[in-house]
Amino acid sequence: MRRRFFTLDVFTTQRFAGNPLAVVLEPEGLDTPAMQAIASEFNLPETVFVFPPDDPKHRARVRIFTPGRELPFAGHPTVGTAVLLAHLDGGEAARDIVLAEQVGPVACTVSPGRGGGHARFGIPKLPERLGPVPDVGKLAAALSLASGDIGGDGFVPERWNAGNGFSFVPVKGLDAIARARPDMGRWAEALGPNDPPGVFLFCREVAEQGHAFHARMFAPALGVVEDPATGSAVAAFAGPLAAGKPGDGQHAHTIEQGYEMGRPSLINLTLTIRGGALTGATVGGDAVLVSEGSIEA
Repeated sequence: MRRRFFTLDVFTTQRFAGNPLAVVLEPEGLDTPAMQAIASEFNLPETVFVFPPDDPKHRARVRIFTPGRELPFAGHPTVGTAVLLAHLDGGEAARDIVLAEQVGPVACTVSPGRGGGHARFGIPKLPERLGPVPDVGKLAAALSLASGDIGGDGFVPERWNAGNGFSFVPVKGLDAIARARPDMGRWAEALGPNDPPGVFLFCREVAEQGHAFHARMFAPALGVVEDPATGSAVAAFAGPLAAGKPGDGQHAHTIEQGYEMGRPSLINLTLTIRGGALTGATVGGDAVLVSEGSIEA
């Protein structure tokens, strides 16, 4: 059976930059192994399957797969799918839609544009601190870094979850973050099967003026050795940022990622602080349509 699909580049306004995404629009009749096989065939960081919603107030129900496994939530698939559905629905006015993901309903605001658009979503759950990284030395070695490359700017390596869990690792600067490489001979020793599979490295030194952080993300266990842009990690990154006790109000940050891969990406994160506590956050960015076709499955 032929099933229609689109691909988009997300967290960018330029085709062939950002984070690529496949969206399959006619997945009825596919079971989980079949969807996983299709995601492996596309071999993009994520593939989304769009189903009719169970709740008529929602625009769609979606399932999200990496080449290695299904995810309950992911950022660039949320942004890209929202932009695509708004494009297919027609019209130029900004609108609110809800995507039902395994983590729960994700509310999005979409502004369509020619060949793409912009979307932002409210994070589906407030970040939860899972604890410190148990062995920083082992994790540094698994990243092909020295222990002295880790830390800085008041941050420490720790784990957070806002739908997906990540180990957040501050590094000294662009030189150190550029040298990072997953050492698969040491990866399993540093990250066990019950640990968050993704490692998000970040520093305040940036490649382009005006951005807040430079980042990279590695998740070999998910079939994604390196990800060009990781919205679910940025959603959880609201946790360590809020732990720094910013004042009440809204705090906007632009995170650059994917530069070392030749796929520069920009992710917008806005924190809302009230009474000294994080009460919500949004993650957003642009997306552009790249291709359309059908897949036999």
